[in-house]
Amino acid sequence: MQGRTDRRPGAWLGLMLAGAVAALPAQAAEPDFGPHVHVLAPGMPGIQQRIDDIYAAQQTNHFGPRRDAILLKPGTYRDLRIPVGFFTQVLGLGQHPDEVHVIGDLRSTAFLENDNATQNFWRGAENFSVTPTLGIGDNTLQWAVSQAIPFRRMHVRGNMRLNQREGWSSGGWFADVKVDGVVNSATQQQWLSRNSAWGRWTGSNWNMVFVGVSNPPAGEFPTPGQRFTQVERTPLVREKPYLFIDAKGAYAVRVPALKRNSVGVSWAGGRIEPGRTLPISRFHIARPGDTAAALNAQLAAGKHLLFTPGEYLLTETLRITRPGTVVLGIGLPTLRSDNGQPLVQTADVDGLTVAGLFLDAGLQDSGVLMAVGEPGSRQRHRADPIVLHDLFFRIGGAAPGQVHTALRIHAHDTLVDHTWLWRADHGQGVGWDSNPSAHGLWVEAEDVTVYGLFVEHFQQAQVVWRGNGGRVYFYQSELPYDPPTQAAWQSPTGRGHPSYLVDPAVTRHQAWGLGIYSVFLQPGVVLDRAIEAPRAPGVRFQHMITVCLVDKGSIERIINDAGEPARCRGGSNTATLKAWP
Repeated sequence: MQGRTDRRPGAWLGLMLAGAVAALPAQAAEPDFGPHVHVLAPGMPGIQQRIDDIYAAQQTNHFGPRRDAILLKPGTYRDLRIPVGFFTQVLGLGQHPDEVHVIGDLRSTAFLENDNATQNFWRGAENFSVTPTLGIGDNTLQWAVSQAIPFRRMHVRGNMRLNQREGWSSGGWFADVKVDGVVNSATQQQWLSRNSAWGRWTGSNWNMVFVGVSNPPAGEFPTPGQRFTQVERTPLVREKPYLFIDAKGAYAVRVPALKRNSVGVSWAGGRIEPGRTLPISRFHIARPGDTAAALNAQLAAGKHLLFTPGEYLLTETLRITRPGTVVLGIGLPTLRSDNGQPLVQTADVDGLTVAGLFLDAGLQDSGVLMAVGEPGSRQRHRADPIVLHDLFFRIGGAAPGQVHTALRIHAHDTLVDHTWLWRADHGQGVGWDSNPSAHGLWVEAEDVTVYGLFVEHFQQAQVVWRGNGGRVYFYQSELPYDPPTQAAWQSPTGRGHPSYLVDPAVTRHQAWGLGIYSVFLQPGVVLDRAIEAPRAPGVRFQHMITVCLVDKGSIERIINDAGEPARCRGGSNTATLKAWP
């Protein structure tokens, strides 16, 4: 018997459309990232209002608990303005930065009066492109920022300015960034650019460092207006993992491969860099309220961790022990312990990645906030190192906190790709006896490499380096503001503690582009030496500057007994040294 044919109007078209829909790949379910991950798509109604509401909450949230991540699905967003406030991260979900295109504006606006962006901390943008038609004019994106502001894997289809009008900004970073036009650093005091490219760079203040940049500016430190440090190639790095949506609509995390002697952006020409892709199913999506015991159980079971925005009060240490584990935070998730337990401890194993976390000191001294490896670690990781990206440490500021040392590195060959370790100089629970902390970074391991080391206000040496083969590309450090007297701030080698201390037993160490600054609030406080290091054939420092920023005190020498004083009264407030020894 011949089958019947439905001849109702539109029936045949409906069958065709149904078949076409069935042939399309099924869209994966949207992960539950929680209420402070805002997933947006082109054409979604109310996008601008949602972004404006986030900014209204975060614009002045200098020390508050709220955290937000804005995720942009692939496509073009027309006439969209994205202001970025405190504790906000904007992330594109393309596999390539140009798969997400914002035509409009991305902006960081100065937090303080008089266009002052020196407290514009804790915000970031990654993995998308911007055409700044609604910027500050002349197709220019304004990114007025200071510390802890990861700007990565970005394509600015225009120009970029690193301050606001004539106001100050102080200490920034970008990596894997392409700017089609001009980057104007203007009053920006110091900056590190790694593996980036632009049409032209203009501007210099104290300390501008370029590593693996294809078109660095001409001129060389210490010439005023040309205080540039150029390192032709990035010797060894693994770019930060990023969240993206694959061709089937499923979320995944791309972990780029280790690269050596690299120049320029990893995604030039539309390529996807070598690496591995981890489906989101292999991650435990952590949300505030998860206990440390539950997180450790997930890690022990072989899961990676994706931390979503918010505050996590941990009652035991997070232990990362399996080789190749990825722990990735979005929206600056904040870990804190008030019972004297360290926040993070890694094993001495290959290929760990810890990225995008904010570590806050608690009420009881835990000794250390994060330890990489353990004392006596012996394994070598040359082919597959542990890598830390965008880790930010805070002692005080939001509440009283204390810790002896913020970050200790025991595992050989570790790479650190941007960190800010900050003993708070303002906010709540701030004072010589209120937020005590001796050291920011302590390195015991060999062949540790750091790109972008920001360490400030600790009460003894900001950095202690005891392992051979260390390399630091860009160092920015303000000394503690608050020593009450010179007698309270003395080291075994003289008045005050050096900012950067290399142990006398070290025979190999190199550093490029170091800026060390004083803001002593009490009279009669000085520092004898900004840097102390042993005189050995393999110990070398390139391009150092010291600056006295207020009306009190001085830094008498740059490194050991070399370099002129930087005095706020009775001489120049700035001193430079091209090389030592």
